[in-house]
Amino acid sequence: MDIPIKKNEEYIVDIIDNGFEGEGIAKINNYTVFVEGAIKGEKCKVLILKTTASHAFAKIVEIIEKSEFRCEPDCDTYKRCGGCSMRHIDYDKTLDIKQEKVQNLVNKTLTNKIEVRKVLGMGNPYNYRNKAQYPVGTDKNGRPVFGVFAKRTHEIIPVKECQIQKKISSEIAEFILSEMEKFKVSVYNEKTGKGLVRHIITKVGIQTNEIMVIIVINGKEMPHELTLANNIIDKFPEVRTVVKSINMKNTNVIMGDKNEAIVGRGYITDRLGDFVFKISPMSFYQVNPIQAEALYNIAIEKANITENDVVCDLYCGIGTIGIFASKFAKRVYGIEIVKQAIEDARINANLNDIDNVEFICGDVEDAFDELIKKEKVKPDVIIVDPPRRGLDEKTIQNIMKLKTGRVVYISCNPATMVRDLKMMEEMYEVVEVQPVDMFPFTSHVECLAVLKLKSNLQ
Repeated sequence: MDIPIKKNEEYIVDIIDNGFEGEGIAKINNYTVFVEGAIKGEKCKVLILKTTASHAFAKIVEIIEKSEFRCEPDCDTYKRCGGCSMRHIDYDKTLDIKQEKVQNLVNKTLTNKIEVRKVLGMGNPYNYRNKAQYPVGTDKNGRPVFGVFAKRTHEIIPVKECQIQKKISSEIAEFILSEMEKFKVSVYNEKTGKGLVRHIITKVGIQTNEIMVIIVINGKEMPHELTLANNIIDKFPEVRTVVKSINMKNTNVIMGDKNEAIVGRGYITDRLGDFVFKISPMSFYQVNPIQAEALYNIAIEKANITENDVVCDLYCGIGTIGIFASKFAKRVYGIEIVKQAIEDARINANLNDIDNVEFICGDVEDAFDELIKKEKVKPDVIIVDPPRRGLDEKTIQNIMKLKTGRVVYISCNPATMVRDLKMMEEMYEVVEVQPVDMFPFTSHVECLAVLKLKSNLQ
């Protein structure tokens, strides 16, 4: 096909849809053009930035006809950051876009074209993130700065206030920078591999108001680190522990393998529902606990767990879903590959006086296989919450061989979720797909799918 448009030229287009990242989609002679920041229903003058054999990328030069759903972004760094790709769209409309995104995947992939439920949104979709990760660098005057990476680069954009982070996170980071200047603590330089402080991370217990501060360093210790840590706690009494994470590798991975508490116990706690959870530097804990609690409650309700049921919680993390399920089940088995997460999960079970849960450290593909074949565990309910890549084929085949009656699939990536559901459709009926807005104003959407074994196989 001949490309009907040219790079660096301007065109007037109608935006006919929104894509998976929230971008606008236009057609020129049946050739697809992705327009960043455009909304379905708008007419725009655009500049073509890049062309490929199948599609092009463009930016808005002028909005000729504006959508009724367009909002003025309330963030100074919105366009450069890329974190909230739908901040220019009315919040309720973003929920519609996300529902349509999941529905399109269902329609393209599944035999049963089930109607996706409305996205469960937030009453207050601001300052919801309990975890902030700030890269640290220097400005053109050589002074230390923190912020976010500009999209598709490692240039640091200084951030004073982020609408999705807890406000105290940036206040803590700003104070740490002032202390670094005072104690002449150097800043890491990605290009040279020299300098000390790489990242500042905060984790906030939304219900407990406990805060953990993690300083990622390219070394084994910081100058005056005990004084610096105590100064942080004096300034912010909510901070219960300050941890240094040692990362001396030339890598994009943020955290190091070794984490040491400078002050405090090295972890914080938070509450989800009726339960208390320990949060360590390396442990995965949902960044939006308000929506996570809603999601888990839906998962438990849809799983219809009874007092005689054995439940398997695959990719259990620090045990949140399994502990929620333990209240209703006879026995729960949780599997997770991250050793620290499993240690935390066991502590979390003890913290909540739960004795009907067993947490197993291992790769789900192998550990689940061993649990059902060697240990002869036969689950009545399986709950899975895999990483973005989805389930492996072996685990899918094991679920199907077991003919487990009820399966709840929680996913941070609807594309891999529907791919996996397609493989299971021969034995399972997908009875419900419920999206949850875990990350408001971003293009991401969490999904929960409910599967039931077909009646002729029970």
